[in-house]
Amino acid sequence: MNYFQYLPELLKGLATTLELTFASLLTGLILAILFTVILTLKIKVLDQLVKLQILLFTGTPLLVQIFLIYYGPAQFDAIKDSFLWPWLSQPWFCAVLALALNSAAYSTQLFKGTIDAVPAAHWEACMALGMTKKESLTRVILPYAARRALPAYGNEMILVMKGSSLASTITLMDLMGYANRLNAQTYDTLTVFTMAGAIYLVMAGIMTIFVKQIEKRALAFSQ
Repeated sequence: MNYFQYLPELLKGLATTLELTFASLLTGLILAILFTVILTLKIKVLDQLVKLQILLFTGTPLLVQIFLIYYGPAQFDAIKDSFLWPWLSQPWFCAVLALALNSAAYSTQLFKGTIDAVPAAHWEACMALGMTKKESLTRVILPYAARRALPAYGNEMILVMKGSSLASTITLMDLMGYANRLNAQTYDTLTVFTMAGAIYLVMAGIMTIFVKQIEKRALAFSQ
């Protein structure tokens, strides 16, 4: 069997996979930065809510999270009658929301750990310059920690990309969605999923190279 005869059909879902990945990463990154600031500044009530979010999304499978976000709201008439329903009834939005919240939980742990590892001398230097804790965090500590977190965050980016394949379970026709349809039509399981896996592997390789280049530039000052 020719491994490349299914390639055009599989590539039809590539755009959806990329859209899911980048939308989820962007949303997740924004949330992670916000959550990290809340935890670092120990903002009352909000920090407990962030800890709960992290517990829920790191302690349960991503597939369960996708199912709950997509199928759960439909069980409540109040939600179906609200302004949220046009969004929560869309599989693309639900997939992005689940992936973003999952990524935000893990990324927050990563960023918070990196901030905790920042030498105390950095904080002391900021305080000596008259900065408040909030100013020190946003102007100095957070940018410094972000550069240090890049290698590990690159792995998180790849995990989000691979996790996007679960979106096919809620009717989205991404790369894995087209692979499942081809498999159902041809029963050529080995060929179809080998090709799909190869495409994911190429995307992971490109993302790794991209992160390495950013990492090299961001950490050039310390070399």
